[in-house]
Amino acid sequence: MYARRFLGCIFLFTLLAVAAAFMIYQWGGRVLINEAIPKGHFEPAKAGDAPDYADAKSWISGNEVVDDPSRWQPNGEIPSDPHRSAAVFYIHPTTYLDRDRWNAPLFPGGETEFRTRLFVQSQASAFSGDGNVFAPRYRQAAYGAFLLNSKDAEAALDFAYNDVAAAFDEFLKRAGDGPIILAAHSQGALHLERLLREKVAGKPIAKRIVAAYVVGWPISTAADLPALGLPACTSANQAGCILSWMTFGDPPNPDFIFHEWEKTRGFNGGKRRQADTLCVNPITGIENGAASPMDNPGTLIPTADMRSATLQAGAIGAHCDKGLLILNGMPLQLGSYVLPGNNYHVYDYALFWGAIRRDSERRLAAWHR
Repeated sequence: MYARRFLGCIFLFTLLAVAAAFMIYQWGGRVLINEAIPKGHFEPAKAGDAPDYADAKSWISGNEVVDDPSRWQPNGEIPSDPHRSAAVFYIHPTTYLDRDRWNAPLFPGGETEFRTRLFVQSQASAFSGDGNVFAPRYRQAAYGAFLLNSKDAEAALDFAYNDVAAAFDEFLKRAGDGPIILAAHSQGALHLERLLREKVAGKPIAKRIVAAYVVGWPISTAADLPALGLPACTSANQAGCILSWMTFGDPPNPDFIFHEWEKTRGFNGGKRRQADTLCVNPITGIENGAASPMDNPGTLIPTADMRSATLQAGAIGAHCDKGLLILNGMPLQLGSYVLPGNNYHVYDYALFWGAIRRDSERRLAAWHR
């Protein structure tokens, strides 16, 4: 439950960023929590009908989806080839910021739909050159579900995961018998972590995993990683491993994350500590790696309306330190969504888009070898 409060802080801060009202943060956590918790109790019916993942409408991205945002490319880049050998399963982060229910409807429309497509466009597109990207719509937990230790919050997260698990089962039917890339961010990474434990670890499918990008969520190398069925990526040419990072500027202040997370026990019952948090540098592809700005092949620099971007090489480097990925230098005009504590959570993928694309292509080649 404490771990959910970490993600709750992320979404609370993200909400403030989206609202361009960080000064409200100073009013105190209780006021904000009272304004953020979904109304009433968890009721499955309020989220609407369950998705039918045999229907293309239940997917944001997939080989039958028209106007697939994962096929977007930065300005000036060569369009990706969706016919390469891998199948990619991507889980988007929380984009539902309303409080009228504990779980978003499958087709929320409006700003939620815009944010969802934007994250698929700016994150999942990094993998579209490796093969078809499958990104399910799911009845995500509202951001307020992460702010309470309650049965309602627990039920909302389980409800969202059940959709993700059902989508993954359908994905496997469509993916054939070739290599698989798994990727997610924030709430999506929380669900991917559970998916690894329940549907990959110790099962034949584990041999088909090229890599799992569990981004924006802490993983204890001592207390969590052994239960996920795949090792950390310790080599740039390694297949069948996990990458995870949380991006901060220098100096970082991650206290709001680890203050609660370190009170919890990991999947094997061991104690979680910040010092044990998995950090794989996406630029080098190596656990606890370091890279200069010149090593970074491309950061997404968005347009003012966030609908497009250019890819800038050499904009920013990064190094792992005490479980965090610390930026070296400052990128140009990323936008106004840097969170308190010098937290670049919203940009975990955008800062390293070119490096992630290169990394996945390299690991896919290693898998085939």
